Amino acid sequence: MNIFGDLAHICVMEESGIAKYKISVNIDTNTYHAIEEILEYCNMTKGLKDTAASSQRSKQEESTRQLWLSTDCVCFDVDSTVCVEEAIDELAKFQQVGAQVEAITRSAMGGNMSFRQALQTRLNLIQPTSERLEQFLENYPSQLTDGISELINLLHERHVPVYLITGGFHSIVDPVAKQLNIPLKNVFANRLLFHADGSYAGFDENEMTSDSGGKGCVIKYLKTKYNYQRIIMIGDGATDMEANADGFIGFGGNVVREKVRDNAPWFVNSFYQLIGQLRNNSIDSISQTNSDDQLAARTYSTEIKTI
Repeated sequence: MNIFGDLAHICVMEESGIAKYKISVNIDTNTYHAIEEILEYCNMTKGLKDTAASSQRSKQEESTRQLWLSTDCVCFDVDSTVCVEEAIDELAKFQQVGAQVEAITRSAMGGNMSFRQALQTRLNLIQPTSERLEQFLENYPSQLTDGISELINLLHERHVPVYLITGGFHSIVDPVAKQLNIPLKNVFANRLLFHADGSYAGFDENEMTSDSGGKGCVIKYLKTKYNYQRIIMIGDGATDMEANADGFIGFGGNVVREKVRDNAPWFVNSFYQLIGQLRNNSIDSISQTNSDDQLAARTYSTEIKTI
């Protein structure tokens, strides 16, 4: 039944099982022009808001780029940032419980459990014995992200301390730190525990990174201990962005997290962008991906007939 009578006609179409409605409205010329003016005003207002948001984002990026040139400490996430893979997922696959662990990870990301609960549940499934862990490390050594070695070497040349902050495990991350010439005292990670026979005994809950907000706790600790004033955090995840460092650089070289891409003050897809910034000591000309594609675009289609 058409409840609009002769004033409007509704056409229902279906695409891929989704119903779409197209409304044709019969109005007089004056009303048509009035609607045109309203739509034009709405588009203009949206354009002003988009321009303001873009301007604010540009200022944040510029500020972060300048902070990058004068930082007194750089902290890196490890999984999907310094290293290509997510270590716990790879370990789960090695233990043939990859699908189950992935489901728990999704649940945790959805806010259904704390980081510690998710970590405990996943490790209880994986049951990594000391022997199996050694086999995993021997057969599947961590793969460094392209450009990370050069970047950390450059930071060391500039006498900038480098830290690794991760929800991963010392047994996996420490070899990475050694490969990158990062002191082990600069690694903040979780520690697996084993019984005398090598069977899994849990993890050290005293580590700052063993619970939600752990990366923020490490940042606060570093500020207090070393009096750092300009800490930069680099990572792919929301927990990196929320660590309350003085500056955050989102990294999408291995995986792009939409929340990070859309909200990071500065988002890069390659460590070579950061290397170029340091070497040139000026704003580089590498194009960024955080431009128009970060502004929500909504398109409306309206058919209006005059009488």
